[in-house]
Formats: sequence, structure tokens, C-alpha cells
Amino acid sequence: MNMLRDEELLYVIPAGKYGKEGVLSLLAQYPEIQYVSIVGIDMAGNDTDERIPIELFFKNYNDFFSGDAVQTDGSSVVLPTIATLNNARIDMIADPDVNWVVDYNYDHLDPQTGKPIGTLRIPAFLIHNGEMVDARSILKRSIAYVEQEILELLSTHTVPGMEHVNVKEIDELLFTTATELEFWVKTPSQPIDSRALSVSQRMKEQYWQRTHGAVRTAMEESIELLKKLGLQPEMGHKEVGGVKPRIDDNGRLINILEQLEIDWKFSSNPLQTADNELEARIIVRETFRKHGLEVTFKAKPIHGVAGSGKHTHIGLSAKMKSGKVINLFAPKDMKEDFVSVLGYGAIMGILKNYEAMNPFISSTTDALNRLQPGFEAPVCIVTSLGQAPAIPSRNRTILIGLIRDLKNPLATRFELRAPNPYTNTYTCIALCYLAALDGIKYAVKSGKTTDELLAELSKAPGDDADYLEKDRAYRSEEDVFEMFTEEERQHHFSRPPATVWENIKMLRENPGKQEALAAGDAFSKRLMESFLTGVVNRWKLELHNRIIDEAMHRLCSYRELPADNELDRKRWEEIVSRRNELAKDDIGKKSIFTQIRLLLVDGDYDQASAMQIEMDKKLQELDDLYHTYKENIF
Repeated sequence: MNMLRDEELLYVIPAGKYGKEGVLSLLAQYPEIQYVSIVGIDMAGNDTDERIPIELFFKNYNDFFSGDAVQTDGSSVVLPTIATLNNARIDMIADPDVNWVVDYNYDHLDPQTGKPIGTLRIPAFLIHNGEMVDARSILKRSIAYVEQEILELLSTHTVPGMEHVNVKEIDELLFTTATELEFWVKTPSQPIDSRALSVSQRMKEQYWQRTHGAVRTAMEESIELLKKLGLQPEMGHKEVGGVKPRIDDNGRLINILEQLEIDWKFSSNPLQTADNELEARIIVRETFRKHGLEVTFKAKPIHGVAGSGKHTHIGLSAKMKSGKVINLFAPKDMKEDFVSVLGYGAIMGILKNYEAMNPFISSTTDALNRLQPGFEAPVCIVTSLGQAPAIPSRNRTILIGLIRDLKNPLATRFELRAPNPYTNTYTCIALCYLAALDGIKYAVKSGKTTDELLAELSKAPGDDADYLEKDRAYRSEEDVFEMFTEEERQHHFSRPPATVWENIKMLRENPGKQEALAAGDAFSKRLMESFLTGVVNRWKLELHNRIIDEAMHRLCSYRELPADNELDRKRWEEIVSRRNELAKDDIGKKSIFTQIRLLLVDGDYDQASAMQIEMDKKLQELDDLYHTYKENIF
């Protein structure tokens, strides 16, 4: 990357800063920007990349905002049950209310200017039969609906503790949102020693340590580029996972394997938040690639060590006609209450409805693999507010927690810890606010005080409650990994799904919660079903063609080693027996791998899901057994 010429490049066109003529005039000053990409987000969170010569954009500018300029079909986007084979046309409408950014190809220079060729990326909405059907439009509609409903509630009800908010003076609501991006970076084709990684993680040898060499350079360049795109980066650091690299004979760092995190400032426009996160992933991946490093955003790329999360922050403020901003989740007195009535309602709504939210947030096997005890990832539906209002604290073992700063009430917000880098941020944020609205309606209409709502949120299993479920608890200030057994966690906070299909079934078993999320048709049940159909299809295909194939590759890597005693020979015989049970068919007997594949073909997803759990358990046992076998041979 030629960083010396970066000041000569255009990186971002801020929303609302230029009119039509201003945009065209600006682009004319940068002839190296030769393409336009209209970016729509489908149900799976994939972004389209329609690369159009810039001269067509100049010629047909207005058509890009009417849906007449660009179209695609159902083969290019994941919109199951909507963009079908016999009705596949998708129109794309550019969104002028968010930032447009320029993506530069530093490997392709413009011969006239010597600058890298740029592509203007314009976020867009996807239209099918005149209806917006994409993830961006779901978020846009959801925010509009939630704002309308909350303003109506505040204008018709007196809310205890919020007398300082003059509803008539509210100009608009601000939905403050932000994401954090964790990822693994490594030297290409490097073998991975998961046990060495596990030890390093438990010893916290990498957490917040210095970066070195190409990793440091790539991180710094990524932060600089994010700054140029207007994301206002706030932090870049090592996360908990990783091992120290080695130095080769030429003094270069090799065998790089590290987990990193980059954060940037929140936005009061949730669409901009989600767009920013998408662009950040592109910048990070491409920047590290230029330095010869691979980046993965998988939730659990390496079994047995920390996965990568994308903690998602949500807040709610009112911008007054005077220009003053009031955080509606913050209490009137920060030292007396944790949150306001609206804040209690929001967290209660998310907790109560999370079984219906979960399939949209943790929608893959990879996502669920991350959500295991011992890796600072949530395993049950529970919140933490803090030990006391006057002493803010952070509990990293819960699903969603309260973030507070006594000196800055505007910072009051909730952090959802379940999302991973591939979670569809648009639908995740939409569902958070829709679920929050369900709880806010209860809290406001009940007329309860903050103390009364705190008591309900803090209930024990079996205690009566007006909104939350009787047989559940929802709050813990304890380490839920250490202070509760698995059985106790399930009793207190519900049983977490072990597979994608179990996740889907939990939603089906809670139709009332799905109805709450579909209120107002902002995220209609039709669009939910399209999303879920895609989730199930992906689960089946991955399990049938990838997960089992990868497991087979692991089993084939087990090799008999020269044994010098009976114990070694007995252990190898057991390994062979267990391997055959998993992978080898015989006359009248099918292996677990074959059984799962046949069940998927037959549509018996309940049994396929159960056998996937059994398969995972046996694979882990076999891996441990082989490790013990190898350790004893020297």
C-alpha cells in the first residue's frame, strides 16, 4: 500500500453533505474512482457487489435511487421463499442517508494518475415485487416503528423517575449502537497446535500484549484506513487467544497465530453502524492480506481455544429541540438506580424474547461452537446489572450486561455478547430493539417504579412475575460458569441449544415470542421464515458436506505409531474401534457419519440433530484419546 499518496485519495462521501450535483462534481475530481458498487444485504448477511463503470453512474444518477438502474436475481442473494426460480428479479435502490465509501484496489493502479483504482460502494435496499426484502430495510423499518411506539407511550403515560424528560420537547430518538470486531490472524498454511493455544489462553499470555512485525503494521494501517473512512477507531489490541511467533534465520517473524480486536465509535444511525462493521471487515481482511497474513472472522476457528465475538451495544437517547441529548436508559440519579424504567423494560424484553431472537443471532454450527463454558462467551440467557448502582461492574459470563459510567450518563447502554463476526448485524440490531420495545411497553404501561421492576428482574425461579416467566431467573451477579453447574444453569436460565436445529425448535416452541418480534410488521413473519429457511438449508449442507468431511480428515490424520508395550497397542486398538464407529460402514451396520447424512436426506432433522451432538462428543473423546496415545510413545 502506498500510504504516501493516501492524502490524495477520496475515501468517504458523508451522508447529506453533498447534493446530486455536489456528488458528481466531487467524483469528477478523482478519475481513479472508476467503478460503482451497489451494496445490498441479503438474509444471510452477504453483501452484493455489482461493479458498474462510473460513467454509467454519471449518466443514470437518478435511476439508482428509483430502482431502475440495477437489478439482480435470486442466484446472487440469499432470499429463500422470496426470490424463487420462477420469480427471481431483485431491484436495487441506493440509500442516500448513509455514508458512501471508496474501496481501493492497491494491486491495480490507474495508468493515468498512478493511483489505485477505486470503487464507490453505495449501500442499497433490495426490492422484490415492490417490497423491500433485505436486511437493511428490516433494520430501517424496525427503528422507525420502535421510535413511533416509544414516543406514543411517553406522550400517553407518566413514567416514574422520568419527570425530567419533557416529551413535547423531544425532536427525535437516537438509537446509539456499536459493534466490536474480534478476529484471528495467522501465517498462511501454518499448522495449528490447539493444545499449546489452550495453555497460552489459560495463562493469559497474549491478552493486551504488544503486537510485533507485520501484525503490528497491518493493525496500524487498518486503524488508519478506518479513520479515513470516518469510523473513528478507538482501540486495537490483542485478545485472549494466541501464541508467541518465532523468528526465522532472516530475522522475520513466522508462525504467527494471534487473536486481535479493533473497535470504533458508536453511531446514532443503526444502519450506519451495520454498514461500518461490514466495511471494517473488508478493510481488515485486505490490509492483513497485503502483509502476507490470513484473517478469519469465523466464530470458532480453532476448537479448544477462544472464539471471536462481535459484542453489540445498544442504547436509546432523546435529542431535544434545544439540542440537548438525554439518555433514556439512564436513571435520573446514577448512584441510586441502575437504569430508568425504559432501561429495565428494554433488558427484560430482550431476556424474555431471546429464545425467538437466538436463531437470527447464532445461526450456524460455528456460532454455537463458540458459546461454550470457559471461553468468555455466553452460555445461557441471563443479565448482570452490577453489584450496586454506585459501583459499576462488569460480568463477562452473562448474555447481555449493563455498561455504565457514573460521570457520563450518556454512556449507559446494554452489551449483547452472543453475536459473532458473521452475525447479520442488521437483523441483530433490529431484533434487539423490537424485543426491547416489548418489554418497554410492559414497563411503562404497568406504572411500576424502578425498584419494582428491579425486583421482578432479580426474581428467583418459581417466583411469580407479571411479565417474566415464573420458572426462570434472569439476573446473576455471580460467575455463571463457576457458581452454577450445567444442571443448575439450565434450571435457572433455560437450556441452551446445542445445534442449529435445536435453536430453530426453541423458536417454534415459543410462538408468542416470535409474535412480539413481528409486531408492526417491521420484521414480518414472512421475512423471518425466509431467514430461518436459509439457516436450516445452510445447516444441512454444512453438516452433510463440510462438518462430516472435516471430521473425516481429522480421523484420517490419526496414525499408528511404533509401540513398545501392551498399553500402547491396546490404546491404538481402541482408537481404531472408535474411529470405525464414527466413519466406517460395514455389512448390516452404518457409521455415525453415514447415519447423519441419511437422516438429513430423509428430513428427519430431530434425529440428525441428536446424532450431531453424539458425533461431536465422540470426536472430542477420540481426540483426547489419541493425544494420550501419542504422549506415551517416545
